[in-house]
Amino acid sequence: MVSATLFARPAGTAARALVLLTMCLGVLVAQIDTSVVNLALRAIKADLGADLGSLQWVVDAYNLAYATLLLTGGVLGDLYGRRRLFALGIALFTAGSLICGLAPNVAALIAGRAVAGLGAALEVPITLAILTVAYPEPDERALPLGIWASCNGIAFIIGPTLGGALVDHTGWRSIFLLIVPLCLLALGLGFATVEESAAPKGRHLDLRGQALAILTLGALSLGVIEGPRWGWTSPPGIASIIVFVAALIAFLSVEARGDGAMIPLALLRARALSAALAIAALMTFGMYAMLFLTPLYLQSIHGSSALAAGLQLLPMSLAFVIVAQLSGWLTNALGPRVMTVGGMSLMGIGMLMMALAVTADGLIPVEAALLVIGIGLGLNTAPVQNVAVAAVAPERAGTASGLVNTARMVGATLGVAVLGVLFALHGDGGAASFRLPYLVGGAGELLGAVLAFTFVAADALKRKKA
Repeated sequence: MVSATLFARPAGTAARALVLLTMCLGVLVAQIDTSVVNLALRAIKADLGADLGSLQWVVDAYNLAYATLLLTGGVLGDLYGRRRLFALGIALFTAGSLICGLAPNVAALIAGRAVAGLGAALEVPITLAILTVAYPEPDERALPLGIWASCNGIAFIIGPTLGGALVDHTGWRSIFLLIVPLCLLALGLGFATVEESAAPKGRHLDLRGQALAILTLGALSLGVIEGPRWGWTSPPGIASIIVFVAALIAFLSVEARGDGAMIPLALLRARALSAALAIAALMTFGMYAMLFLTPLYLQSIHGSSALAAGLQLLPMSLAFVIVAQLSGWLTNALGPRVMTVGGMSLMGIGMLMMALAVTADGLIPVEAALLVIGIGLGLNTAPVQNVAVAAVAPERAGTASGLVNTARMVGATLGVAVLGVLFALHGDGGAASFRLPYLVGGAGELLGAVLAFTFVAADALKRKKA
C-alpha cells in the first residue's frame, strides 16, 4: 500500500516554487513538442514513406486538437478540479508521445499527435489558473508569471537545437520518447505539490458548441489538405466543404444563444477584440506554415542536417525571445497600435524576404529574413493579447485571453493546411516551390498590419469596454 505521505504537499515558499516548476514543465513539454516536430518531418518521410499531405497531418492533428479544445480545457478545470485536469492532460500528452515514438506507420503517428494535442489543450490553460491560486497576491504573482511566460521563448530555442541533435544522432522517434520522462516528472510533481482547486459557479460546458467547433475546423482542414489528392470537385472534396459550411452555420447559431456559449458572440461586437483575434490568426497563419516549410527547405535544398537546420533557425528564435522581453516597455513607450502594426509588418516583410531568398545563393538572405520575422513576432505577440483583454470588461478578461490563444491555433492549423497545399501544387519540390507559400503567408501578415492600423487604437490598453 502506498504511504499516505507520498503525496504530502510541502508548505510555504518551497511548495510554491515546486508548483511553479511543475507548471513550467507542463508548458515546456507542450511548446517544445510544437517546435521540434518540424525538424523531424524529412526523417519521418524517409522512414515511414509519408507524402506531403501526411506530413501536414502530423503537424495539424496536434494543432487541430489543441485549437478546438483549448477553451473547453479551462472550463473543465474550473468545473472538475484544476489539479485533476492538469494530471489528465499530462497523462494524455504522455500517451500521445509514446504512441508517436513507437508508431509503426504514419497513421499511428498522426493519431498519437492528436492525442498529444488533446492533452496540451487540457493542461496548458490550467497551468495559469493553478499559478493564480498558488500566488493569490498580485504583488507576489508578477515574478512567477514572468518565469512561466518565458517558458514559451525557452522552448522556442531549445526545441530546434535539441530536437535537431536528437533527430541526427538517435532518430526522429527520440524527440517523442524523450518527452515521456519529463511528462512523468510533471505528473508526479503535480500530485505531490498542487492543491486541488475549482470554481464551478457560473461555468458551463458547451458540448454542442464544442462538437460543432471540431466538425467545422476538421472538415475545413480535411478538405484543404486532401483536396489535391481527391480532386477539388470529387464527391469527397465537395462533401467536406458542405460539411464545413453546415457545421459553421450550426456553430454560429448555437453560440448566438449567449449564456453558456463557448464563444460568446456578443463579445465580438467590440471591434478591438475582433481585430485582435483576426491579427492573432493571421500572425500564426504565416508563422506556423513558415516553421513547417523552412526546415524542409533547409534540409532538401541546402542539404542541412536536422541539427544544422535547427541552428539556422536560431536568429528568429533568439530575436523573438530578446524582443519579447522588451515588448512591455516598448508598448508603454510606443503604444499598442505601433507595436502591432510594426510587428505584423516586419513579419510580412520577413516572409517576402524568404520568398526572394529561396533561390538566392547561400544562407545569408535566409538568415536575414528569419531575423526580421523573429523581431516582428517578438513585437507583436504580447500586445495583441493585451489589446484583446483591454477590449472587454474585467470579468471577461479570461475569456478574451482564451479566444486569442484559440485564434492563434486556428490560424496555425489553416496556415499549415493552405500553404502546404500551395507548396505541393506549385512546383516540383525545388527551391522555387517554396516561393508562393511564403508570398501568400507574407500577404497574410501584411493584411494583419492593415487591420491593426485600422482597428487598434493608440490608447487601446487604457480603455475597457463592457
